[in-house]
Amino acid sequence: MNKEIKFQTTRPGQWLGLLGGGQLGRMFCMAAQSMGYKVLVLDPVANGPAGSVADDQILADYLDDQGLARLAQRCVGVTTEFENVPALALDSLSKSIPVSPSAFSVGIAQNRIDEKQYISKCGVPVAPHAAICKSDDINDSLESLLPGILKTARLGYDGKGQVRVKTVSEVRTAFEQLNQVDCVLEKRLALQKELSVIVARDHKGECETFPVAENHHRRGILATTIVPARIEDTMAAQARAHAISIAGALDYVGVLCVEFFVVDGLGLVVNEIAPRPHNSGHYSIDACVTCQFEQQARILAGLPLGDTRQHSPAVMVNLLGDLWFNNNGDEREPNWSAVLALPEVKLHLYGKEQARVGRKMGHITVISPELERSLSVAQTVRDLLGIGDDDD
Repeated sequence: MNKEIKFQTTRPGQWLGLLGGGQLGRMFCMAAQSMGYKVLVLDPVANGPAGSVADDQILADYLDDQGLARLAQRCVGVTTEFENVPALALDSLSKSIPVSPSAFSVGIAQNRIDEKQYISKCGVPVAPHAAICKSDDINDSLESLLPGILKTARLGYDGKGQVRVKTVSEVRTAFEQLNQVDCVLEKRLALQKELSVIVARDHKGECETFPVAENHHRRGILATTIVPARIEDTMAAQARAHAISIAGALDYVGVLCVEFFVVDGLGLVVNEIAPRPHNSGHYSIDACVTCQFEQQARILAGLPLGDTRQHSPAVMVNLLGDLWFNNNGDEREPNWSAVLALPEVKLHLYGKEQARVGRKMGHITVISPELERSLSVAQTVRDLLGIGDDDD
């Protein structure tokens, strides 16, 4: 970010800018508006989850010069709601207004090769891996990384752009299937758990981390988050320290998620980072003094960071579009009445007009005084909605 453009304390009533119109942006809008700020969304799609609740929207591509100029003219700062916003757009905006996170940070997170190299330089462990950028990179030296997962270096998320491989020959075939774009081959590790830490860092370098989350997936998509994670206090402290270290090394300003694997014999290794609020942090809306989206708004407005203390053990259950279809493929409405009859349940739907299989439509957070109770009620919710078991 241009060092001449500094974050300043911004009074409520001013405009905050947002690049992206998805559900993360929707929850940012709600948090910022609850503090008295107005939100201007720039997104090429009308009536998206964020645009439908924002105070105003600019319908434009993320690299549209006129759209970016209008955003910069009206807002005191701009943030993002998904990691694939072009870094060029952030760089352009940073010449006239504060941008959180910076183009540099987002650029690192958008490329798995750069991301792993940068995290390693921070002294934080990553999974054994190799960059595969051309056919000649595929040879017998990769044997030590097999069985593994070949991942595209860019644009992969929720299990997309990933192929499991067991032999060098399968790596070669998978590279062809992925159109020979830059990839990373990661060794498949014996995982005990998958964790994540969300860290908020302001322009002064002050940091607050949220409690460590324990994540479970189904078909490559986050299905359930349990907070606090069921790990030793020493591991939780180490995960939070690693997240702060990475944010500091990036000179990161904003909300950052660091995803970890707990690996037999290796302990904590970083899987990837996400330069934005994260699905695994949604529980904070209902279970923490300050949620991840309010932190994002506070940082952009130059305000002090909020208290991340968790007041209730929580389990978050992702709601995918599958729930809106029966076994015959006919549309149906999930039984919200039965779910909301449970007093520990908080329902969040994202305002998406059309349900699709695999599409994130909302989430449910279960909060209660005891984690075991939250886990039990979450299972009841899954049974009532017909959500299958997690893969892990």
